[in-house]
Amino acid sequence: MTTSLSQVFHLEDWISRQLSVVEQALDQWVSVDASAHLEHQAPSELMAAMRYAVLDGGKRLRPLLVMAAFEAVQYGQTPGMSQSALRAEMSQAALRAACAVELIHAYSLVHDDMPCMDNDILRRGKPTVHVAFGEASALLAGDALQALAFELLTPDVAVMPATQQAHLCRLLARAAGCTGMAGGQAIDLASVGLQLSESQLQEMHRLKTGALLEASVMMGAACGHTSVVTWNALQEFGAAIGLAFQVVDDVLDVTADSVTLGKTAGKDADSCKPTYVSLMGLSEATAFARKLKLQALDALERTGLADVRALQGLAETVVDRTC
Repeated sequence: MTTSLSQVFHLEDWISRQLSVVEQALDQWVSVDASAHLEHQAPSELMAAMRYAVLDGGKRLRPLLVMAAFEAVQYGQTPGMSQSALRAEMSQAALRAACAVELIHAYSLVHDDMPCMDNDILRRGKPTVHVAFGEASALLAGDALQALAFELLTPDVAVMPATQQAHLCRLLARAAGCTGMAGGQAIDLASVGLQLSESQLQEMHRLKTGALLEASVMMGAACGHTSVVTWNALQEFGAAIGLAFQVVDDVLDVTADSVTLGKTAGKDADSCKPTYVSLMGLSEATAFARKLKLQALDALERTGLADVRALQGLAETVVDRTC
């Protein structure tokens, strides 16, 4: 539930509350028990790899963006429904959307870390999934996490209306597919050792990282009710934050160490990957991230929403983070 504007808003407290709910839901849904309704339960070794990939680590920025956007728009009116019933229904949709987008993110990390892609051995401060479970199990775990994400978005219609299920699935599929995250990763792999222009680099980052972050905002908004003006402004916010996140990642790859990052530092430079730091230099890349933050905050002001403090706080966190 949103915080009254008459009350002081503490981002850390808000994040703590949201993470508690999201972590509990992920623990429940990524489990053998969650498949008990099926004729055959998931193999225990596969589920262990899936849980290893998802639980006990990560910033959960994408679920937080879902919940923050949902809270900002959730008080729209729907004729024929009490507000308490409406909020309960939308809250269930938002929680499923938050967990679904995190599962897609987790699957992408599992696959990106494999030897055929980025060949990383450290993720979220622990060995990557293919190191801990083997390449075949890591591949299957990623596949299963992707499928589970869409299963979460398609419960019985009594839980979530079919039209809303379809809308959320479309938003997530487009962000994760060939014109989103997967397409961006393909460009990234093909660009090793090349000198990209700023527009080419921005397009790669917009797809590889930005698309899923933008979709997180829009999936949260899709769980409530918005005008066209509000929807478009939130989309601008999500696009700016999505690009800013990757620019800051490029900066941190140069300035932070592996322990702080929880993943291998300096990997982009070692792999001869084009980044905003290699293109602009460290100071200009940092300044560009701050410019994107201002663009995001300006877009929030144009949403017409009464309380966007959680989204504002997350925008600040994205750009000002040190890991």
